[in-house]
Amino acid sequence: MQASGRTVRRWAAWWAFGLIVAMAILLSAMGRRFWCECGSWVPWSWDIWTSHNSQHLIDPYFFSHVLHGVLFFFALRLVPRWDSSTRFVIAVLLEVGWEILENSPLIIQRYRESTMAVGYTGDSIANSITDVVACALGFMFATHYSWKASIGLLLATEVLMLVTIRDSLLLNIVMLITPIPAIQQWQTG
Repeated sequence: MQASGRTVRRWAAWWAFGLIVAMAILLSAMGRRFWCECGSWVPWSWDIWTSHNSQHLIDPYFFSHVLHGVLFFFALRLVPRWDSSTRFVIAVLLEVGWEILENSPLIIQRYRESTMAVGYTGDSIANSITDVVACALGFMFATHYSWKASIGLLLATEVLMLVTIRDSLLLNIVMLITPIPAIQQWQTG
C-alpha cells in the first residue's frame, strides 16, 4: 500500500483488526444485534425506509463511510510526524469511535429527531464492521490516488447519494448539528 514512498505496514492492519474486534465486543455488550432481526442473510439492503437499513453488511450509507476514510486521510496528513501506518490506525480508531457513539442511545435518538432516519434503531454489529472497513477502503483510496481523484470520489458520491436517497455525508452532518426543516421535508418527499 504505497503512499508517497511510505507504506501501510502489516502491524497497522493487525491494530485495525484488533480495534474492529474490540468494537464488535463493545457493541455486543451495549445490546446491539449481530445481524438483522429478519434472519435473511442477504448481504445488502438498499431501501433506507425499511427496518433493514443499517442491519445488513452494505447499505447506501456504506459509501459515506468510504468518504470518512478519504477525509481522515487528508486531515491526518496535517500531522507530519506521523507515518502513513500510524495515520491509518488513527483513522480506523476514529471510525470505530464514531460507530460506538452512533449506536449510543443519545445519537440514535438524535437521528430520530433531527434527520430523515425517523425509525432508526442503530446499526447491527455486522453493519458497523463493514462501515469501518469502508472507512479503511476510503483511506486506502486517498493513499493511492491523487487529491484530485479523492475530491472527484467525494463529489460523485455526495451527488449520487443525494440523487438516489436524498441524503449524503454533508447533509447527515448538517442535520445532526442543526436540523433544517426545509431539508428534512425535502428528504422525506
